[in-house]
Amino acid sequence: MELDPLILSRMQFAFVVSFHAIFPVFTIGLASYIAVLEGLAYKTENPVWTKLSGFWTKVFAVVFGMGVVSGIVMSFQFGTNWSNFAQASANFLGPILSYEVITAFFLEAAFLGVLLFGRDKVPPGLHLFAAIMVATGTFISSFWILSANSWMQTPAGFELRDGVFHVTSWSEAIFNPSFPYRFMHMALASFLTGSFVVAGVSAWYLLRGREVEANRKALSMCLWLLLFIAPAQLVVGDFHGLNTLEHQPTKVAAMEGNWETSSHVPLLLFAIPDQENQENLYEIGIPSLASMILTHKWDGVVPGLKDVPVAEQPPVAIVFWSFRVMVGLGVLMILFAVAGLFLRAGGRYYKSTWYLQGLRFMSISPFLAVLSGWFVTEIGRAPWLVYGIMDQASAVTPSLTGGMALFTLIGYVVVYALVFTAGVYYLMRVLYVGLEDRHDEDEHEAERPMRPFSAAHVPFEIEHDDQIDSALVKPANQGGN
Repeated sequence: MELDPLILSRMQFAFVVSFHAIFPVFTIGLASYIAVLEGLAYKTENPVWTKLSGFWTKVFAVVFGMGVVSGIVMSFQFGTNWSNFAQASANFLGPILSYEVITAFFLEAAFLGVLLFGRDKVPPGLHLFAAIMVATGTFISSFWILSANSWMQTPAGFELRDGVFHVTSWSEAIFNPSFPYRFMHMALASFLTGSFVVAGVSAWYLLRGREVEANRKALSMCLWLLLFIAPAQLVVGDFHGLNTLEHQPTKVAAMEGNWETSSHVPLLLFAIPDQENQENLYEIGIPSLASMILTHKWDGVVPGLKDVPVAEQPPVAIVFWSFRVMVGLGVLMILFAVAGLFLRAGGRYYKSTWYLQGLRFMSISPFLAVLSGWFVTEIGRAPWLVYGIMDQASAVTPSLTGGMALFTLIGYVVVYALVFTAGVYYLMRVLYVGLEDRHDEDEHEAERPMRPFSAAHVPFEIEHDDQIDSALVKPANQGGN
C-alpha cells in the first residue's frame, strides 16, 4: 500500500497541534489567576493568598514546561512538511511569528524566573509585577498566533503575485475578519479552562478535608468567575458563528449537517452524515431552530454543502459531531456555574459531596471542548490551507515521501507520549503534596533552581507511594538538582 505524504502530514500536524493546544489554553488562564492571587496577597497580606499563589505557580511551572516542549516543533513542520505554504506565506507569517517571539516570549522569559523563584528574594511589589507581566505575555503570544491562524481562515490585506502572498495592508491582515471573534472566544476558553481546573482540584482537596480555608476561597473565586464567563462564551460563540457563516459558509453547513441550501433549517440533535450519498441518516432535530440561531430569523436561509463540489467539502461527520460535543460541554459548564450560585446559601457549594465530585470530573471538560472546537475550526476548513486560495495538496512539500512522513509521525507520537506521561506523573506528585510548604526555610533560601520543573519542589524520582511520606519531610532537592 502506497503511503500518501499529504494524509500523513495532515495527521502529523493535527496530532502535534492538538497535543500542544491543551497546554497554552490552561497556562493563559492560570497565569491570570496567579496574578490576581498575587495582587490579593500584596494588598491584604493574608497568607492564604500567598499559599494559593505559591501552589498554583508550581502547577504553572510544570504545565508551562510541557507546553514549551510540545510546541517547539510546530514551526519546524512548516518547513519540513509544508514548504510550499511556508514559501508562499512567508511575507506575512514570518514577521507575525517573529513578533510573537520578540513581544511575548522575551517578556515571559524575562519575568518567569522571577515569578517561579523570586518569592522572598525580591520585593513583593516586584514579584506581583512579574506575575502580571507573565500573564500579559501569554495574552500577547495568543494574539499573534491567533492572528496568523485567523488569516489562514479569512485571508485579508494581501495580493497574490506569482503564487506568493504579498501584504498590502498590515492592519487588515493582522485584524482580519475572523480574528476579533476567534481571539475573544479563545480568551474566554482559557479562563474557563483555568477556572474549572482550579475548581476541580480545590473540590478534590475539600473532599479530603485538606487546607479547607484556602481551597474554599479558591473554589468561591472560580465559581463567581464561571457564573459570568460561561454564559459570555455562549454569546461570543454566537457572534463567531455569524462571522463564520459570512466568510466560511461551507464550514457552517458541515457543522449543521445541512446539504441543501434552504430556509427553516432544523437544529439536528442527532444524525449520521453520509457524505458519499450527500445526505443524513436517522435525523432528530428541532424545526427551524438552526435558521433562528444562525440568521436570527425562523425562516433564515442556511447554505448547503451541495453548493460546492464534493472535493471542496470538509469531512462532514467529524465537523458535525465535534461541534455538538463542544456545544454540549459548554451548556454543561453553564449548568454547573448556575448550580454553584444556588448552592451558595449556607455554604453548600463546598459541602455538597455530589457537587464537589461533579466539579472534579468537570475539570477535564474544557480541554475536551477546546479540542472539539479546534477540530471544527481546522477540519472544517479542509481542503483549504488558506481558505479559498491555497489547498492542502498544493501546500505540501513536493519532495516529501510517505515513508519520511510516517517516520516523523511515529517519532512525534512516541516522544510526546513520553513527555505527557512524565509531565502528568510529576504534576500528580505536585497535587499530592498540596498547598503545604514542606521545605525548610533555610535550605529553600539556598536553593538555586535552574529549570521550570525545579519550581515544583517535588522529586521526580519517587516511584512508590510508601516513599512519599519521607519525601514530604525531607528537602526535595537534597543532594542538588
